[in-house]
Amino acid sequence: QLQLVESGGGLVPPGATLRLSCTASGFTMDYYGIGWFRQAPGKEREGVSCIRSSDGSTYYGDSVKGRFTISRDNAKNTIYLHMTSLKPEDTAVYYCAAGSPFGTVQNMCVSYRNFDYWGQGTQVTVSA
Repeated sequence: QLQLVESGGGLVPPGATLRLSCTASGFTMDYYGIGWFRQAPGKEREGVSCIRSSDGSTYYGDSVKGRFTISRDNAKNTIYLHMTSLKPEDTAVYYCAAGSPFGTVQNMCVSYRNFDYWGQGTQVTVSA
C-alpha cells in the first residue's frame, strides 16, 4: 500500500527554523516527482517546493524562495523541507505529495492536481 507520512510540524515563533520530513512506503520515490504543498484556512492549496527525484531538479514558490530548501535521502526514501526565517504567513497545514513526473518540475508544482498520492498533513504555526 502506497503511503506518505509527514512529520516535524509544530508551533514556533517568527524567525525560527523547522524541518519537515516525508517518508514513503509501498513505493520508491526515485521515479516520482515529490512536492510540498500547504493550505491555510480559507485558501487554496499552494505548491511550496517540489523535487523531481530522477534528476534532482527543484522548484520553489516565490514566497519561500531563499528561505526553504527541499532535499532527499534516497536510502531512507524520505524528502525533507528545511524551513528557515519562518513568518506568520507560513502558518498552514503542510502536505507531502507524489506524482508521476512530467515536463519540468515547475510544471508539476504549479497545481496540486498534478499529484496523485498525499500524506495526512502536518500543522505548522508561526506565532509569537
